[in-house]
Amino acid sequence: MTFSYRLALTAARVVVEGRAPLSVDGADHIPRTGPTLIVANHDTPLDALVVGVAARRHRQVRFLAKRSLWERRPLGAVLDRLQQIPIERGGESGGLDAAVEALRSGACVCVFPEGTLSRGRTLRVRSGAARLLTAVPDTRLIGCAVTGAGALASLRNRPRVRVVFLPHTREPQPVDYDVSVASVQRSMHTIRTIAPPTT
Repeated sequence: MTFSYRLALTAARVVVEGRAPLSVDGADHIPRTGPTLIVANHDTPLDALVVGVAARRHRQVRFLAKRSLWERRPLGAVLDRLQQIPIERGGESGGLDAAVEALRSGACVCVFPEGTLSRGRTLRVRSGAARLLTAVPDTRLIGCAVTGAGALASLRNRPRVRVVFLPHTREPQPVDYDVSVASVQRSMHTIRTIAPPTT
């Protein structure tokens, strides 16, 4: 873990835990080593910060983020220090290739399979996470449910932010794409029973 990453993570902790403790359940389910893919719900712009802070004692997490975020200074520099992976909306191949390489090197990568903020809607699960599992068969799949992150942006209420990491649902093994799709869909179904879509 580099100094710049630790510094950026400290800033993230100030945002996430500055007003109330973060409740984390199941963090022990995150493998300490080896390729790991975390899939999570995406209801607020702060979800990535929350997941990264919740997992920090177990793994450094790399996220796929839309490339346009790098155009906002100094956000782009922070994303680089956090080793995030830029991805083009509607053109996933470049970002997914980088994510595949990260997994093959033993990294922990997080994606939001619904692809965008839910805004209270039930969204279909996109193909990217399944493609990653198919490309790197020894990857462990971990579901992650985030609730309450939207309250971090409000000064009126004391936020109650909770993160639940689920037991891995897939043993590392050679699988085809359809099996990977089913694994991701099951994880997202369980996640959404814990964290229904919110505005």
